[in-house]
Amino acid sequence: MRLPAILAAAALLAAPLPALAQTSAMDREIDALTLRVQKLEGARAVKKLQRAFGYYVDRGLWGDAADLFADNGTIEVGIDGVYQGKDRIREYLKRLHGGQEGLIYGQLNEWVTLQPAISVSPDGRTATARWRDLGMLGQYKKHAEWRDGIYENTYAKGADGIWRIQSLHLYVNFVAPYEKGWARLKPGEGLVQSQASKDYPADRPPSATYAPFPAVEIPPFQAPNPATGKPVQGGK
Repeated sequence: MRLPAILAAAALLAAPLPALAQTSAMDREIDALTLRVQKLEGARAVKKLQRAFGYYVDRGLWGDAADLFADNGTIEVGIDGVYQGKDRIREYLKRLHGGQEGLIYGQLNEWVTLQPAISVSPDGRTATARWRDLGMLGQYKKHAEWRDGIYENTYAKGADGIWRIQSLHLYVNFVAPYEKGWARLKPGEGLVQSQASKDYPADRPPSATYAPFPAVEIPPFQAPNPATGKPVQGGK
């Protein structure tokens, strides 16, 4: 083959390369945008799940609250221990609030959930979230309490594409009588095991040790510092 023919053939082979490179770069950009959307959708799904849980428990919708969990999901409130599976979670929530479907007449059960700090995994399929719990609890003309605590929860996107709660862990700081307030609590007084968990024992003991108010305890952070990317120090 003559030299001009060889050069012409080489030119023909080289011509598609810029187009291929451009296509490859576009594919990478599409993949990056897709993952970004998945992470944004994951954060939105986590907020929706947690807010739904609060509203359902507020009004005694135990079955609806339990249905927000994965099949092997868990709940842990204070020192009551860990309950696993939707049926166990539903029964525990029901017993914790009077043992019937719906609230008892005159029962106040506000699980106010604030300050969401959500971290979605790089693949967009799991997430952690830290929330502030403010509880307004009580029974008409009998008793009234404040509750303070921190949630450290995990969430997962199932094979069906639906996000669910994988684990809900409420680190209770105190439950204090409304008329006395938390300033008058004695050490250890603000955190006790519920009668519900005594009558209906948990599947596993508490996964953490607790030092409630007036002691200073920082529930461990699952997510890193969003500015430095380093683990948050100080959690116990």
